[in-house]
Amino acid sequence: MAIVLDGMGSDKYPEPEITGALAAAEELNEEIILVGQQDLLEPRLSAANTKGLPVRIVHAPDVLEMGEKAVESARKKPNNSMAIGLDLVKSGEAQAFVTAGNTGAAMFNGLRKLGRIKGVQRPALTAIFPVMTGYTVVLDIGANADCRPEFLQQFAVMGSIYAQKALNLDQPRVGLLSNGEEAGKGNTLIKETYHLLEDAGINFIGNVEAKELFAGHADVVVTDGFTGNVLLKTSESVAKMLLTVLKDELMSSTRTKLGAALAKPAFGKVKKMLDPSEVGAAPLLGIDGLVFVGHGRSDALAIQSALRAAKKAVDNHLLEALRDNIQSRFDANPITE
Repeated sequence: MAIVLDGMGSDKYPEPEITGALAAAEELNEEIILVGQQDLLEPRLSAANTKGLPVRIVHAPDVLEMGEKAVESARKKPNNSMAIGLDLVKSGEAQAFVTAGNTGAAMFNGLRKLGRIKGVQRPALTAIFPVMTGYTVVLDIGANADCRPEFLQQFAVMGSIYAQKALNLDQPRVGLLSNGEEAGKGNTLIKETYHLLEDAGINFIGNVEAKELFAGHADVVVTDGFTGNVLLKTSESVAKMLLTVLKDELMSSTRTKLGAALAKPAFGKVKKMLDPSEVGAAPLLGIDGLVFVGHGRSDALAIQSALRAAKKAVDNHLLEALRDNIQSRFDANPITE
């Protein structure tokens, strides 16, 4: 197995990518292919790879910066690190692609190089949220701001398959994010999607509110990309705020410092659970290849976690399961663009 890592993706490239790639190569015992500007990557990798781990470089002269317009920059820079990396997946030289770069650029390059799984209308960016009972798959979290009910139906099927593979669940409970539990709640999109999910051949449990999401009442929660992105960023900011306030209060006096010392193991577990670096990256489900997108602020731990998630997806035959299920469910009645 080989996994491609975009060496020019994160906000602080290439240091997090190099450190994360070496840690993943040692942990996973798999080859990591770093794609990017060779003159930038090679001396840093040579200096850091003191153990001779299986990490090699493939040169890509162009860089897609985070602030650039995704589609326009990708077209102007055809030899960018994402495009070259995805070519390695397309040719079979590698089995998965990971980037901490621009999500829109990853979507555009993924579609251009690998295409969609037959029958898929729109790929969905997928996240794993920490909840009271463990983890919940949430999609779409930003790939599609405007959606039709048919898109959400496919998101539900793909999310259910991903939960089976990523969370080891036989019959994932699938919920539709809404402002109320009742079937009649929600806007027009939610109401029309509800009836499609009833007949989607999945374990659909109905509408769920945000509070039920974090209580762990569903294993998969489906929404449009606009709502999902707001949910994701709000959740991240609230978690960060709570951890910051808690830390400040615990360090405010000698008495609270003593209490913090005694409770340090518990606080460490909470911090780890809420740390997005532990998950690392989200898959673009629906692309005809394994494409994982991490946050621009990814550190070395996040990169290592993302590569671990990509390996697990390969080992669990996620792409093959998506192809089989989507084609068998939707090919007979293709959805027009």
